[in-house]
Amino acid sequence: MEALGMDWLLEPLHQLVSWGAAGAMVFGGVVPYIPQYRDIRRTQNADGFSTYVCLVLLVANILRILFWFGRQFESPLLWQSIIMILAMLLMLRVCTQVRVANELNLKRRSFADFDPHHFWHWSSFSDYVQCMLAFSGVAGYITYLCIDSALFVETLGFLAVFTEAMLGVPQLCRNHRHRSTEGMSIKMVLMWTSGDTFKTAYFLLNRVPLQFSVCGLLQVFVDLAILLQAYTYARRPPKPMPHPAHPVSAKAL
Repeated sequence: MEALGMDWLLEPLHQLVSWGAAGAMVFGGVVPYIPQYRDIRRTQNADGFSTYVCLVLLVANILRILFWFGRQFESPLLWQSIIMILAMLLMLRVCTQVRVANELNLKRRSFADFDPHHFWHWSSFSDYVQCMLAFSGVAGYITYLCIDSALFVETLGFLAVFTEAMLGVPQLCRNHRHRSTEGMSIKMVLMWTSGDTFKTAYFLLNRVPLQFSVCGLLQVFVDLAILLQAYTYARRPPKPMPHPAHPVSAKAL
């Protein structure tokens, strides 16, 4: 009798928790980029943020949307992809504006040049949009032709979540190359880690396709590796500035 009497309280509470979890899934993924976006706007310097992070997330979420047409998963994950694509376009826009404003080389580089040496280093935000539209068109056409193949659909789903799992790798490589995390927002990485942990737990509890859970765990490990870099490089003493051995002569000038 008491159990029946508590149902009126537990059922709406369970529904409220479910809505909260779904909302966190939809919007939680973009929250880590808010401090990085604000830092770039404030300092007018985007050197600490790898725009390849945007590339990885754009490709991953476009593929995830296409995967949804072959194997429909929970709606919050679909909306998360749409929101993330919009957020990454905003990040690309501010990074491009800041970089072009600080760049001494005035030569324009565009997507239409098809120069692999300048891939993802174009001079206009519209070039990035063109690239993503071209990728979406080709990937969408291939998906349309192969949508009846279960093997293709499962492979597409794996590529989508595995690409997203590689999200932190560009930042990890940049930090390793420079032996520094200067310019990278630690708040962003901490939010990555907490968000990916929550997301992976959500995947495991809601029995989503296996690809999501496996790649979610991989993503958490990459986040932890970046945090380890931040801790390691912060403990290193700064390199002393080199001093010239002899004063520069007027002739050398």
